[in-house]
Amino acid sequence: MRWENRRQSDNFEDRRGSGGIFRPAGLPRGGRIRIPRGGSSGGMKRAGGGSIILFVVVAALLWAVAGINPLQLIEILAGGGGGGTVTTQQQAPRTPEQQAADDETVGFVRVVLAETEDTWGRIFQNASATYDPPTLVTYSGATPTGCGFGSAAAGPFYCPNDRKIYVDLSFFDMLAQRFQAPGDFAQAYVLAHEVGHHVQNETGTLGRYHQARQRLSEGEANALSVRVELQADCYAGIWAHSAGNLGLLEEGDIQEAMDAASAVGDDTMQRRSQGYVVPESFNHGTSEQRMRWFQSGYRSGDPADCDTLEGTGL
Repeated sequence: MRWENRRQSDNFEDRRGSGGIFRPAGLPRGGRIRIPRGGSSGGMKRAGGGSIILFVVVAALLWAVAGINPLQLIEILAGGGGGGTVTTQQQAPRTPEQQAADDETVGFVRVVLAETEDTWGRIFQNASATYDPPTLVTYSGATPTGCGFGSAAAGPFYCPNDRKIYVDLSFFDMLAQRFQAPGDFAQAYVLAHEVGHHVQNETGTLGRYHQARQRLSEGEANALSVRVELQADCYAGIWAHSAGNLGLLEEGDIQEAMDAASAVGDDTMQRRSQGYVVPESFNHGTSEQRMRWFQSGYRSGDPADCDTLEGTGL
């Protein structure tokens, strides 16, 4: 993607290297919120009673607000892999070279975020509405969020409560190396997908979804979650369409996005982590579905073609 020398979004917070400590805006110096860290790479084995209580509270919040299954989170923290989620192992300190690469990645994702702001700003304006963009937060390992305690184990996620997107940059390394989906546009797809969830929040879709899931069975809630996730994939394609019209795409970019969408499909993730597939537990969509809906948005550039929720009442 041709991103150099383009505008970088100011809707950005860099919490990398905070060591699990974050000072919210307006909090006097000396007043800090310390984030407790788990034990070793053995997951929860060394956690004391207070840590377990904290985990239960956090898991409940993530399930209720962000749609992250607490059973998957337990499996992830224990070193396994849950369907539809991504495992991030305990991180080693970054070398100076890795830090420099991370800084470049930050510049890139801020450009991508700025481009999504322009794209969705135009789309909302054409619909006589105003687009209020999200804030991107980069962090290392763990950070507090409006949806509870955020962990890199959950992968990139959007929190509707504080309207922020949370990304631990180590996920991009894993996407390239472990999941064999390298390239800057693979990273752009991930960010554009999370922006898609913010668009759903702006239109009210996300709020209606969270209300609806309270009265659904687990299987029904998972099926509805898949539709919501696929719409976010389609919205990512909408942005890619706009980027293409601006001449920002390079040869191979769309294939990089397709590879990333395929890599994080529920069926692919489950085969990789447990060797078999449980379709009723899908909550993001299959690799084929995720690629297809991204392509749908990319080809048309029209949000009307992203109605994965038709017939659901959302």
